[in-house]
This record gives sequence, structure tokens and C-alpha cells, in this order.
Amino acid sequence: MKHRNVILVLMLFLLFIVEGTILPWLIPPAWQTRIVPYLVYIVILFVSVYENRHKALLLGVVFGLLQDVVYYGAMIGQFSFAMGFSAYLIGLLFKGNRTPLPFMLFAVLMGSLLMDSLLFGTYKLFELNHQAYSWSLMNHMLPNMIFHFIFALVVYVPLRRFLENKTSRQRSKEETA
Repeated sequence: MKHRNVILVLMLFLLFIVEGTILPWLIPPAWQTRIVPYLVYIVILFVSVYENRHKALLLGVVFGLLQDVVYYGAMIGQFSFAMGFSAYLIGLLFKGNRTPLPFMLFAVLMGSLLMDSLLFGTYKLFELNHQAYSWSLMNHMLPNMIFHFIFALVVYVPLRRFLENKTSRQRSKEETA
């Protein structure tokens, strides 16, 4: 069990590095101010739905804090709060071991919108953002949602197998004990 948790954390760390180093080269320059991919967050949403919302909360807080420290220096804690809280809420709403593809993709869309809305609200509260919500929705949130949807569609099958194998082995051990 601990071996798979280590693999999950290493995979999240690798995605964190990829979203900061390789993806800026792949996104066209005209879209770089609109699309900010959060690949780690999408995997955390998968953990929240297919495994455990409490683990997703912890991963969201840890990797959100890493995101705050490395990339966004204006405030510390906004990504920790947004990633952890939204992953926990999505885990509450969409909890199911056999969640099918359409529901998981809907969970990714709702989680992406929720996290971006929480970030928008936090920046608006502390007066770091002076744009209207409708402008931010059309220019940042919807392009991010589309990117996250495509990434979730690509990683759905391998990530679901990885997470379901983990939970099915835990259940079989509990049933035999």
C-alpha cells in the first residue's frame, strides 16, 4: 500500500515539473496568458473520486502550497486552499468506486470551475484582481476547463486502473481479515 502511495506522490511531482517546464513550450504563445494547466490538480480529482477525499485534501494542500511557493509569490496559501477544498468537495459529490467516464469528466469540469472560481474570489477579496467574473470566466476559466477535460480524457483509463487496483486490493485484504 505504501509503495503505491509513493508512486502516486512521485507521479504528482513529475506532473508538477512537467506543467512548469514542458507545457509552456507546447502551448501556443497567444494562449499562454489564457491557459494555465493544473495537471496535478486533475490527478488529485481522480484520487478524490476513486480513492479517498481525505487523501485528496492532503495532496491538494501539499501540492497547492508547492504551487504557491514556486510559481505565485503574491500570496501564500490560495492554491493550497483552492486545491484542497475543491478536491474534497468533488470527492463528497462524486464518490463512487465505479464512477463512469461521463461522470468523471463532469467532475473534472466542475472541479476545474470550482478551483478557478475560488482563486478568482480570493484574488478579488484581497483586491489583486480588478476584472469582472464574466471576463475571467470567458478568458481564463473556460479555456482551462477545456484543457483539463482533454487531459482527463487522455489519462482516464490508466489512472482509473491504477487507483482501482489499489482500492480493490485493499478491500480484498480487509475481507479476508
